[in-house]
Amino acid sequence: MANKIAYLYVLDTLADWEPGYIISELNTGRYFKKDAPRYSVKTFAVNKQAIITMGGMQIVPELSIEEVQFNNAGVLILPGSDLWQELKHQPVFELVKNFLSKNILVGAICGATVALANSGILDSYKHTSNDLNFLLQACPNYKGKDNYVSQPVVMDRSLITASGMAPFQFAKQILECLEVFSPATMQAWTNLHQTMKPEYFMQLMQSLPSRG
Repeated sequence: MANKIAYLYVLDTLADWEPGYIISELNTGRYFKKDAPRYSVKTFAVNKQAIITMGGMQIVPELSIEEVQFNNAGVLILPGSDLWQELKHQPVFELVKNFLSKNILVGAICGATVALANSGILDSYKHTSNDLNFLLQACPNYKGKDNYVSQPVVMDRSLITASGMAPFQFAKQILECLEVFSPATMQAWTNLHQTMKPEYFMQLMQSLPSRG
């Protein structure tokens, strides 16, 4: 099966913890089922200048927006940031529209959902964010009130949106959509993170395919 790319958009003040669950699982493939495609995480930005995350980490983007390709794309991940309102990020919204038009998965969390709301993209999708009232106040172009769902994570067609308080649920929804875990592995992985009980780690290990 052909390898896939998980594209992660990076920008200054990126919220380090929000994409952490999903990119670590996709990049390592440590719990993938036997026939799942391999994934690599590729960072991209408006240009290739280094960005500084909220946690002070420096990331040098591997790609510019123009270098993102669709033929091997598995998912586009948009993390939160305090600077999504900057005009230089406008090209990302066209990229998102292109991904969605090709039925390629897009996942947006926290501040990225606010940016998509203001761009008008969320108007025609069931979606969530950090708070509906905030969207109404902060996004003059937003007309998607009737499609807002007050849940940690919402999926509609190939678009996943999540509250900034739900990075684990965000990752779980993406993993389920990509179908890279077996049902048994997904259940054990979920139980382990939600309960922190060690017996679920053993179940997780037992659910994995033989590496021999």
